[in-house]
Amino acid sequence: MPVLDRFRIDDRVAVVTGASSGLGVAFAQALAEAGANVVLGARRVDRLQDTRGLVEAAGGKAVAVQTDVTDPGDCNALVRAAMDEFGRVDILVNNAGVGTAVPATRETPEQFRSVIDLNLNGCYWMAQECGRVMRPGSSIINVSSVLGLTTAGLPQAAYASSKAGLIGLTRDLAQQWTGRRGIRVNAIAPGYFASEMTDQFETEYFDSAILPRTLCRRLGEPEELSAALLFLASDASSYITGITLPVEGGMLTT
Repeated sequence: MPVLDRFRIDDRVAVVTGASSGLGVAFAQALAEAGANVVLGARRVDRLQDTRGLVEAAGGKAVAVQTDVTDPGDCNALVRAAMDEFGRVDILVNNAGVGTAVPATRETPEQFRSVIDLNLNGCYWMAQECGRVMRPGSSIINVSSVLGLTTAGLPQAAYASSKAGLIGLTRDLAQQWTGRRGIRVNAIAPGYFASEMTDQFETEYFDSAILPRTLCRRLGEPEELSAALLFLASDASSYITGITLPVEGGMLTT
């Protein structure tokens, strides 16, 4: 196979959670541009229709399903919709998540549990459902965070714990499924990208706390993260499993 063809995912079926906004939209569009059909899941079903339009404009077929990944039944329904429409699932992008910043002495048990439930547990329920139907050669990409590997000046115990836990989950699922079932499991650890999540931060925070630690001296562009995701989703990374790929502009080196 010519090397550039390894980056194509023509006619494969990708499931993307958290696909109603931010990076999830960029991921869905990029997967369609590379040849995939995309099954979209998110809680905000009205906004999923916008993503569906982008996927179809890029040449892919799309199915949109209202999904709360903290509910295992919803995860099952999303995967069932993929199987009913396309008969297969080749790629899972575990993107659904929430960011919070609450001082540890003030964070309530309910607040902490809700972040873990969405960012970590929800990824596990989705991986379970997809792992049951995926064929050899399939790929799971968990969207962790650079904050699973370092800190960035905000009180984010719940968020950092969930993203660090997702890195551990990635390793273990790779160990369980790659050799026995031919399913690769990897993670990406984004730094700071322009998205709905980062829009809530003050510009001064980036200028004082983030950019001085980022060798590229700027926020990332969603397309740069999508390119890394496509690498892990495609046969270009067929000998890679169980790793976490930081995409953070050099933040971890400072």
